[in-house]
Amino acid sequence: MEWRFPSFTDQLFYEIELVIKIGKKGKNISEETAESYISDIGIAIDYTAKDVMAASRENKGPWDLSKGFDGAAPISKFYPVEKFSDLSAINFDLKINGDQKQVGNSSLMIYSFKEIIAFISKYMTLEPGDLILTGTPATGAGKNTKGDHIQGSLEGELLIDYKLV
Repeated sequence: MEWRFPSFTDQLFYEIELVIKIGKKGKNISEETAESYISDIGIAIDYTAKDVMAASRENKGPWDLSKGFDGAAPISKFYPVEKFSDLSAINFDLKINGDQKQVGNSSLMIYSFKEIIAFISKYMTLEPGDLILTGTPATGAGKNTKGDHIQGSLEGELLIDYKLV
């Protein structure tokens, strides 16, 4: 599979993240009930065009263009939340050109799924099908170049696999 490298940047930075899919409508959700709103879990590559972000910061413009461009978040297939016996111990990782670049576990996240859902739902109503990217492992972002082979895994299963062209 191929993914198009954006023509407007040469500073494309990656971050692998867990993605939670919301399964029912909710507003002002408590942390105690928040996990019951998760229907599925997958992974995504959260891309940032760092040069676009820097230009936006300098001109006090919107950062959205640096993260919201076409193809900015390739997302894997999802697995039902019931597949995961412990939501606080989900493993995920990213390899680029066969080299391990990021390794994460949901236990190491700054905010838990329930904290994220409770916080977001204070500001917006969550709807079935909404996707929430949860943040990147501590090893952080890195730069991609054309030709890179991207592979992301969830619990050891390869779910994202493409070449940047």
